[in-house]
Amino acid sequence: MLNKLENKNHEYLIDLLTIEGDGSFSCPKCEMTISPEDKTEKNYKIIDTKIINEKLAELVVACGKCGTTIILTGFQQG
Repeated sequence: MLNKLENKNHEYLIDLLTIEGDGSFSCPKCEMTISPEDKTEKNYKIIDTKIINEKLAELVVACGKCGTTIILTGFQQG
């Protein structure tokens, strides 16, 4: 999984295009499962969004367990 993320000043970058399955992934620090199906924000909290040409380009979340900041990229643009 090391090729799918990079640590950048205590933030992790994850390209969703490199993740197989339903889009779930583990927090790089504490390994808690973060799933896009969790709408409660119990396992993660959305911190920021980046929109380009009215489409989601980047989503910044914080792990609900350890607070690690994770930057998600690779959203389908179709």
